[in-house]
Amino acid sequence: MTSWWCEHAWLGDAPVAGVRVTAQGGVIAAVERSAAPQPDDVRLAGLVLPGFANAHSHAFHRALRGRTHDMGGTFWTWRERMYRVAERLDPESYLALARAVYAEMVLAGVTCVGEFHYLHHGPGGTPYDDPNAMAEALRQAAREAGLRITLLDTCYLAGGLTAEGHTRPDPVQQRFSDGSSARWADRVARLRADDSFRVGAAIHSVRAVPRLELADVAQAFPDRPLHAHLSEQFAENEAALAFYGRSPTELLAGADALGPRTTVVHATVAPHMELLGSTGTSVCLCPTTERDLADGIGPAKLMAEHGSPLCLGSDQNAVVDLLEEARALEMHERLFSLERGVFTPAQLVEALTVNGHASLGWPEAGRIAVGAPADLVAVRLDTVRTAGTAVPQAIYGATASDVHTVVNAGRTVVSDGRHVLGDVGRLLAEAIAPLWED
Repeated sequence: MTSWWCEHAWLGDAPVAGVRVTAQGGVIAAVERSAAPQPDDVRLAGLVLPGFANAHSHAFHRALRGRTHDMGGTFWTWRERMYRVAERLDPESYLALARAVYAEMVLAGVTCVGEFHYLHHGPGGTPYDDPNAMAEALRQAAREAGLRITLLDTCYLAGGLTAEGHTRPDPVQQRFSDGSSARWADRVARLRADDSFRVGAAIHSVRAVPRLELADVAQAFPDRPLHAHLSEQFAENEAALAFYGRSPTELLAGADALGPRTTVVHATVAPHMELLGSTGTSVCLCPTTERDLADGIGPAKLMAEHGSPLCLGSDQNAVVDLLEEARALEMHERLFSLERGVFTPAQLVEALTVNGHASLGWPEAGRIAVGAPADLVAVRLDTVRTAGTAVPQAIYGATASDVHTVVNAGRTVVSDGRHVLGDVGRLLAEAIAPLWED
């Protein structure tokens, strides 16, 4: 039994002063309001939030930070550099990189990540002796870094989509492909969940999964989360309309791939958003990636008004700061709508916590409440960024640098801003440098 006394804790839709949280076996057993600190309590200064959910990550993209910004270009030219990293990774190097990336996430308050995983096989598409060796590297990386993971195992069959049809995977993309949706499903079925690892499914995009196989992927694991990239670029919309006569959203709807268990990612230029909201499909926005790759500003207010729950992801991990992602949800909408206060602080916290966990198949998480995992993120209110901030509005000023303590399922993983693995910057540098050696 462990108790934390929180100077302020986010309960429901607002912060409350003087809260004691008690956990047993990693699960919250009691939440007391207006509590005085006791001698055995672990004291958490500042504002304590529920653990953050990073609903969309490509861990290996972190190696591109500071490597793709100097020559302009487009999403498609950025992708060529991403493939350069992908072709160099193996299970051992992926473990080292992902462990460091996940530790960086934990330092930023993330206690659960959705890894959109498509780097499955060895060079040329040759399976490893364990066909899920790369997935198992991610499982181990998350466990050692101290966060839960939903592995969104991604079906990726085609190299792309043009007005003439789908193209064959190029040599790098062969590492992503199982050859058919049936072989993909057979491999995914071998993965086993545990107390910190759950398995979902993903359609990479309508570019990478032909229409005739979309339904097979969508229904392969009907009780698990299903994610899909959707309309991140106009080129995807144009190709889908030219070849299929339907938008990407309509293609997913026609495959019965939309619904409450489904999360579409980006949708920055998605037509037919009403199909998303009417089916209860969630939308994961990744604002720092969307602005880095010039994807555009996702119409978040319109998505929410149509009925889509909103969650957040760091995607390519050019920035790992979920507080910034939450803040950008509001700030980008201000740029788009020319209005302030489109989303309340409570709605931003909901996107950061409850909605993200639900999209990843952890509906019990994301709240400081009895029965929830004891996931706590303590944010300082006395830094140069947060000093003088009204507590309910701290999310507008705080950054990942203000997170001082992170507790995951009752275990303290970050204390005084330091991760249990030690120097995470060094771990990142050591994992990334070999990937760029000539």
